[in-house]
Amino acid sequence: MGDSRHQLFQQFARDQWGGFSKGIEKEGLRVDRNGFIAQTPHPRALGSALTHPRITTDYSESLLELITPVCNSTEEALAALWDTHHFVHQHLGDEVFWAASMPCQLDGDDSIPIAEYGSSNIGQLKHVYRQGLAVRYGRMMQSIAGAHYNLSLPDSFWVQWQTALEDKQRLQDFKSQQYFWLVRNFRRRSWLLMLLFGASPALDQSFVANVRHSLSRLGNDSWYGPEATSLRMGDLGYHNNAQASLNICFNELPTYTATLAKAIHTPWPEYERIGTRRGDAFIQINTSILQIENEYYSAIRPKRTTERGEKPIQALDARGVEYVEVRCLDLDPFSPVGMSAPQIDFLDLFLLDCLLSDSPIIEAAECQYLDDNFSDVVSHGRQPAATLETQDGALAVSDAGRQVLDGLESLAAKLDDLSGGERYRQALSQQRQKLEDPALLPSACVLQAMERAGQGHREWVLAKSIEHQQAFRDRRLSAETQARFESLSEQSLAEQDAMEAEDTQPFATFLEAYLAD
Repeated sequence: MGDSRHQLFQQFARDQWGGFSKGIEKEGLRVDRNGFIAQTPHPRALGSALTHPRITTDYSESLLELITPVCNSTEEALAALWDTHHFVHQHLGDEVFWAASMPCQLDGDDSIPIAEYGSSNIGQLKHVYRQGLAVRYGRMMQSIAGAHYNLSLPDSFWVQWQTALEDKQRLQDFKSQQYFWLVRNFRRRSWLLMLLFGASPALDQSFVANVRHSLSRLGNDSWYGPEATSLRMGDLGYHNNAQASLNICFNELPTYTATLAKAIHTPWPEYERIGTRRGDAFIQINTSILQIENEYYSAIRPKRTTERGEKPIQALDARGVEYVEVRCLDLDPFSPVGMSAPQIDFLDLFLLDCLLSDSPIIEAAECQYLDDNFSDVVSHGRQPAATLETQDGALAVSDAGRQVLDGLESLAAKLDDLSGGERYRQALSQQRQKLEDPALLPSACVLQAMERAGQGHREWVLAKSIEHQQAFRDRRLSAETQARFESLSEQSLAEQDAMEAEDTQPFATFLEAYLAD
């Protein structure tokens, strides 16, 4: 079936191919000039974190999140990300935008300010959700940053693809089915992205103060995993016993939303003991395994744009899958914007192949070893003897990687034929070079750069961050782009003011209705 799907796609002509729609969400900490997490509020010149379409905060007030619009090319997406970074750097004063996924210097939970979104009920809900994350996981997890890559295919493609497959469903249902087809194969292969793009093998000692871990000492103020690719996606990242009890099904949309909904409505004893309030202040939305859908951390999510007040599950059930969000990407500390064009082009190629390759339902036994493969590459992916579990037995990570890349050759050639040029073959070649020479893997490059500089994690990342900042400040945004960002900031502040003026319902009443919906 997979070969026939590839063969069907090979028949597409240039005038039938609508290309990819893509977007990037890039997180990063604001830090002071000493490499300590910023204690200042979200800069007002950047607008309202609640309503700004391009600049917001993630879990912490100090954790910026920069969002591109939906773009039709890699160049457009990166240009949008560069412009947003450029504007942000103008308004950081003496602060610096941290370049790495693992955080700067911290001083325990109290040093990490929880994000604030104002007094509207939606704003308070966002803040209480983050308070819930703090009481459930601790605030340290809120300081980790990453990049999310969003990809979709236009309806013009889906209509032709449905015809080619002789499928008779509603287009909405067909698209959802096909996106889950892609998601299943992504889960089978996501370990490869951790090998090729994992860039967080080390961290500052303050992140693991008073925490048991198996890392090795690196200089006086850092720890590292000698064979690790991404500490961000390992045991020090988001995980806890409650989420470990979940069995979220990624096989199809109805079971995916049903299992998520069950987690949101299933009480967890530890969270029940904590309760939802301390005095009059809310400290979590509910006492279930998940407060809301977004609390479940996965390497990929099927997504649908929500309307104001609408929950992600409701949007998916009502209108189907709109795009997929790849969430396992570390920031590239060597790039001023955290990602590069060859990486994006490879992700497009990789995700399309996940759609075109055979993708049977994932049974429980396979699900377990897929999780183990991902975890093993995160922790030991650069170990020369590292292996993966497959249906045919153990396979060396390097050999498994070559198999995947070999399978992408004909598709890369086809995409280059459809779009013109050699960008996909070049992106594929760049990843192949990493497998042939593991010293080129980003995780290895980070450790090599730190060693050459004679610096620990904090000192090296701070120097890199200042270097990036200077590159932005040495250039000026065009007057038109500058005015557009200033207008967006002003509009977002006015929109938040209007929301707060219109909200007369007490938050407790609002939350009760939200939970009952």
